[in-house]
Amino acid sequence: MKKTIVFLLVCILCAVFAVAACAEVSQADIEEHIIGKWMMDERDGKPLLTNIKAVHTFESPAKAYISASVAAQANVTPTWDKLLEMDVAITDNKITLTGHPDDKTTVEHAFTITSITDSEFIAEKGSRTVDGNIVNPGKEAPVRFVKITEDYSDDIIGTWEGRCTSEGSVFDDGQVHRWEYKADGTYVYYVKDGDSWVPGTNTLNEYFVDGVLLCTRWIDNGQENREWWEIRIEDGKMTWTALRANEDGTTYTVTFEMSKVD
Repeated sequence: MKKTIVFLLVCILCAVFAVAACAEVSQADIEEHIIGKWMMDERDGKPLLTNIKAVHTFESPAKAYISASVAAQANVTPTWDKLLEMDVAITDNKITLTGHPDDKTTVEHAFTITSITDSEFIAEKGSRTVDGNIVNPGKEAPVRFVKITEDYSDDIIGTWEGRCTSEGSVFDDGQVHRWEYKADGTYVYYVKDGDSWVPGTNTLNEYFVDGVLLCTRWIDNGQENREWWEIRIEDGKMTWTALRANEDGTTYTVTFEMSKVD
């Protein structure tokens, strides 16, 4: 009988400690680790598609910036934000970010953090509201953010030439491509005319880089198009990687490799 009671007490204590461990994330923990650039990497345990990634840069526990490119689609307002300033409020283990992309709009992002280190944090729940209205209501899945230690926003400036290296994808046209990225946030896409490179006919042609996330947009025949890539630049070489989705929901990875040219 005594052994049974002891066993039950041990079980109860273990349960109590387990609950306490789950609630260990405090406001002080978040404030200690949150400074820096973070990018969402997974949702509900699955890798996030590159075209829905965003970079959150926490300058302090009270101020952050978000960079994101969201294409126009049903029930979703398109956005093109490079370092959108956000006010941050941290209460216990909840972070709320509030910003104003224009004079008439207020956006709010909220995350309840269940664990955080210097390299990643897990948020049990995330929500987004615009002018007080929940955007895309539904089940909020756990999300995982990873720390971004590189920032290629300056390194990308210049002219790059290369091709798709993931054979068989819709991006694999077997052709060499050339882009010139300018410091003012615009770029030129060149096409081959005989042996010469000449500017293409696309218009708009804007881009931004925040951390490792490269976002571009352009207008071709009156239609706006967008692309999203995770990039790496080293020793005059640049690689692009993106996780895409097929119409049937399956995913595939696309890669580009290019070199810097005069």
